[in-house]
Amino acid sequence: MSAYRRTTIRRTTILRTAVRHAVALALVLGATSGAALAQRRGEPGQFDYYVLSLSWSPSFCETASGAAAGQQCGRRPFAFVVHGLWPQFERGFPENCEVPPPRLDRRIVSDMLDLMPSPKLVYHEWDTHGTCSGLEQRDYFDLIRKARAAVTIPVAYQNPPQALTVSPREVVDAFVQANAGMAPDAIMIDCDRTHLREVRICLTRALAFRSCSAGQGRACRANSLMMPPVRGN
Repeated sequence: MSAYRRTTIRRTTILRTAVRHAVALALVLGATSGAALAQRRGEPGQFDYYVLSLSWSPSFCETASGAAAGQQCGRRPFAFVVHGLWPQFERGFPENCEVPPPRLDRRIVSDMLDLMPSPKLVYHEWDTHGTCSGLEQRDYFDLIRKARAAVTIPVAYQNPPQALTVSPREVVDAFVQANAGMAPDAIMIDCDRTHLREVRICLTRALAFRSCSAGQGRACRANSLMMPPVRGN
C-alpha cells in the first residue's frame, strides 16, 4: 500500500472518530440540558412548601412598570396586595410546569382582582406558579385567598397616609407580633436600594407558618427602607 493511501485512510479514521465523539457529546449535552429544564420546570404537585408574596403596591406604583399598570396604580387605595403563592423546594423552586399552560378562565381572573389588582399578573401567576401546584385553576386561586386570609397585616401598614421609614427587622417584628405562631424565620423581605417591595411568608402546604429554607436566603440587606403612602389618601 502506498504512503499516500495509508495517509488517506488514517485521516478518514481520525475524521470518523471525531464525528462520533461530537455526536456523543451533543447527545450528552442535550440530555443534560433536558434534565435541567425538567428539573427547573418541575412536576405539578411535586414541591415542599409555599411562599405567599405580598407586594407593597405604593412602591410598585413608583416604578416604570407601575406607571403603566393601570388599575393597580389608579386612585384605589391598595396597600399590600398578593403577588403570588409560589410552590417551593427546600432549595430552589419549580416553574412553568405545564407548557403550554391551560388557559385560565376569565371569570377566575375577575374574581381575583380584589387581591391581585392586575389581570396580567393573575394570568402570569397561573402560568408560572399555579401550574406547579397540582391544583385545578379554581382550587389554586381559592388557596391563594385562604393563604392571604391566614396573614394579618400589621395595623401600621394597612393604610398609612404618609410615607414610612422602616428597617427590614422592624417589618419582620411587626408581622410576627400581628400573627400568632409566626416566627421571624418565616419571613423574607425583598427590597431595592431604597424601597420595601415585598414581604414573603413561608407556609406549609396546609398553610401553617413555617421556617423559610436556608436555600432561599435573605434578599434585602438595606438598613433603612421607604414605604410610600397608600394612594388615594
